Amino acid sequence: LQAWRRRDVGFATLTHAAGVSSTGDPALDLRLPFDEPYRIPEHTATQVARAKLGGNRIIAIGTSVVRALEAAANPDGNVRAGIGIATGRIARATRLHVVDAILTGVHQPGESHFELLRAFADDALLAKASAAFTAYRYRTHEFGDSMLLNRQPQHL
Repeated sequence: LQAWRRRDVGFATLTHAAGVSSTGDPALDLRLPFDEPYRIPEHTATQVARAKLGGNRIIAIGTSVVRALEAAANPDGNVRAGIGIATGRIARATRLHVVDAILTGVHQPGESHFELLRAFADDALLAKASAAFTAYRYRTHEFGDSMLLNRQPQHL
């Protein structure tokens, strides 16, 4: 993140309640993700709008941030400031209105957070990434390793 700051990348914050990506129970996991409350400050909504107008990308730090921004977005991509609850499931068929890329932990196929990544990239790219993560022993979830995933053209 420090390297991004040196390149004049802007940062804006929001508050969200991050959920789990897997419970360990396949039947319960089908109900994920659970609802996640969020609060988007006016300053953050303004910064997102300014970035979009300037042709800049919106990079979410984490799956919960994607859910919050997309839940707060109008169909035209403008983010509404305020308090809300992200209730929707983001997956392959989801059209993203705000977020162009995600910096996220490494997630495994079958988890709700991995399903969200399918809104950014096709199954072939995600399978290739998963194979590389396994081969190079990347750590999943909150245990350390992360990836930057840009939305592929067919997902724009």
